[in-house]
Amino acid sequence: MKENSVKITFGGNPLTLLGDEIKVGDKAPEFAAVGAGLAPFKLSDVAGKTVVVAVYPSIDTGVCAAQNRRFNSEANQLNDVVVLSISCDLPFAQSRFCAAEGLANIKTISDHKDLEFGQKYGFWIKELRLLGRGTVVIDKSGIVRYVEYVSEVTHEPNYEAALAVVKSL
Repeated sequence: MKENSVKITFGGNPLTLLGDEIKVGDKAPEFAAVGAGLAPFKLSDVAGKTVVVAVYPSIDTGVCAAQNRRFNSEANQLNDVVVLSISCDLPFAQSRFCAAEGLANIKTISDHKDLEFGQKYGFWIKELRLLGRGTVVIDKSGIVRYVEYVSEVTHEPNYEAALAVVKSL
């Protein structure tokens, strides 16, 4: 697996991202992962919609929880937009968190099995076998319109920048 050029850290310590670095203007690569209840999921399942992909390392951390709460809140105010919340957490942990928090506006996706999303979008952290933090916005035609790889994993993404792009589509 090749390293991509994006540099990230965790607590100031450098980490290595593996996979293909996704860029604005790219056709969003199809990927397969696992949804709630172990149901198969493919990006093509939400074709024709604007998609916000909220990427994070683990639902069981404060920053990741905050990221999911924020995108869930924002999703409630967006029309014809799907928010995919993706990590390497097991689908059971993702569902447990969403149920406990009352988060019903995001669709949790687990990349734990094959890390196909992590590879195709360049979010796979080599040292941790987790996904990095970031956001990808895909328009209704399947074109990537916004990408953020958060440079310090312990920081939240730039919600305002991602949402401005979503609202402009």
